[in-house]
Amino acid sequence: MSEFWSACLNRFERDLPAQQFNTWIKSLRLEDDGVTAKGTDPAAGLARRMRLLAPNRFILQWVRERYLSQIEALSLQYFTEPVDISLTLDDAPRPVEAAVPEAPESQSDDDAAAVSLYSVEAPNLPPNTLPATRSEDPVYERSRLNPEFTFDALVSGRANDLARAAAQQCAQNPGTSYNPLFIYGGVGLGKTHLAHALGNEVWRQDTSRVVRYIHAHDYIADVVRAYQQKAFDVLKRYYSSLDLLIIDDIQFLGGNKERTQEEFFFAFNALIEAKKQIVITCDTYPKDIQGIEARLISRFDWGLTVTIEPPELEMRVAILKKKAESTQIPLSDDVAFLIAKHLRSNVRELEGALNRVLAFARFHGRDITLEVAKEALKDVIGATNRQITLELIQKTVADYFKIKVADMYSQRRTRAIARPRQVAMWLAREVTPHSLPEIGDAFGGRDHTTVMHACRTIADLRRTDATLNNDLHVLMQTIKG
Repeated sequence: MSEFWSACLNRFERDLPAQQFNTWIKSLRLEDDGVTAKGTDPAAGLARRMRLLAPNRFILQWVRERYLSQIEALSLQYFTEPVDISLTLDDAPRPVEAAVPEAPESQSDDDAAAVSLYSVEAPNLPPNTLPATRSEDPVYERSRLNPEFTFDALVSGRANDLARAAAQQCAQNPGTSYNPLFIYGGVGLGKTHLAHALGNEVWRQDTSRVVRYIHAHDYIADVVRAYQQKAFDVLKRYYSSLDLLIIDDIQFLGGNKERTQEEFFFAFNALIEAKKQIVITCDTYPKDIQGIEARLISRFDWGLTVTIEPPELEMRVAILKKKAESTQIPLSDDVAFLIAKHLRSNVRELEGALNRVLAFARFHGRDITLEVAKEALKDVIGATNRQITLELIQKTVADYFKIKVADMYSQRRTRAIARPRQVAMWLAREVTPHSLPEIGDAFGGRDHTTVMHACRTIADLRRTDATLNNDLHVLMQTIKG
């Protein structure tokens, strides 16, 4: 078997990049059980056996998933009879060979060790392969990107135009435009879609780039697995090898996970220093994340922080129309406006309401009309009308900005009062079905053009004012309960 294994090594060394070969294949050890003669007679009851030993469980899993089938295929070319090939853990594992550069003397021992491991020349992994995958789909096998999440499939509007423009710029110039790109916003607003779209565009332009999308929970699982299997060096080299790392819902790294945050800290630094792109999504503004170390928070601000807001009415209608068009379902404007007026918080709720209307119409054998939509959504419409009122908005905004509720409908025009009043009008327009004249009446009998001006002012300001963006996000979450 030693001759066959030598042939396998030669083949893999020829076909694979050097670092990948050294990390995954050369680290295996052949254990010969003595039944190796090329002329072994199967009729005598002797079967060819080959046992390969991996130095740790991390490499064991990787090779088993990616290379064992290739070794078996090579055996069919080399032998005339089938070979029983097994892969197990070595009882006396050898360390993975890696040239570790010396760390600067000014660093602490712990930091130096972590930095040196992350700075090891990364294995030249095949494009977009992963240490652990959960799908047989080739796209997920490469990067875990969802191929349906593209820029073309994303409806644009004032709520996400800045975030979309930043993502497109990063996709065109990964690692040099905005690094890291930090995207935050509430649940179901399209952060994940935008992050996948960025990754898909980077992949489309250059399929040799190593891209990985990962949820924060999966990153934690990777660290835990590496800890259990004593394979931190392999994990570190893998993450250092990426050209684009997309980590979703970074807030889940918070809490008592010091080792996980430490690993991410050094991985972050290694990728940034190598001008590799990092994209992070979160449900809140970076400085408001609970349980994340201050040194990580400060690094999130190195690049560009953008927000995705709840979609405005016109954008919600466009989302519904595009969704219906993609499923080839006729959707009239009046039905789309009805759903959009009463489902305001996020895209998922919009699509859920549309699906509810479609299911109701199919079940009763009726066309999708305004009356059918009202009947299908009567509970939703009633609940939203009961929960969010103009009075609730006025009180919430007044308390937030520390002014009196009476100032909302007074004639005072000082900036300290006028701006919160405009914010309240904008919120009323976004999260209630009330018309502009009705909103104006609730704010001291003002004309509908005043409400329009207030809404436009806030919509324009939130594109450039990060503080106002954060205020609107907090207020929206508070009002929605």
